[in-house]
Amino acid sequence: MIGRLNHVAIAVPDLEAASAQYRNALGATVGAPQDEPDHGVTVVFIELPNTKIELLYPLGDDSPIKGFLEKNPSGGIHHVCYEVEDILAARDHLKATGARVLGSGEPKIGAHGKPVLFLHPKDFNGCLVELEQV
Repeated sequence: MIGRLNHVAIAVPDLEAASAQYRNALGATVGAPQDEPDHGVTVVFIELPNTKIELLYPLGDDSPIKGFLEKNPSGGIHHVCYEVEDILAARDHLKATGARVLGSGEPKIGAHGKPVLFLHPKDFNGCLVELEQV
C-alpha cells in the first residue's frame, strides 16, 4: 500500500531565512512560497534528487503550525508524507487496523493539488503521517 517518500515537512519560524539557507548554504533548488489556506500554511518546496523538503510557515491565527512553533520555537520536523495509489482504499484499510485519520476522514486537496489525509501521530510512533494519492 505505502509508496515512496514524497516529502519531509519542517515547520520553520522564518520562511524566508529557511529558504535562503537551503538555497545558499546547501545549493538546493527552492520553489516560491505558496499559500494553502485550507491547511493554514504557507509552504515552500525544496527539490531533491530523490524526494522533497517542505518548509511550513503559519498562515493565519488558526494555523496548526502556529501551535507547533509555540511548542518548538526553533522549528522542527512536522510530518512525513508517503505516496499511495488509492487514498480511499488506504484510509479504509488503516481505519480497519485501528489507525486514526485526522479531521473528517475525507481527503482534502494538498499543496501538490492531489488528495491528502493525515494520520494521528500516536498511532505511528509519535510521527504525524500524511498520505498523498499519486
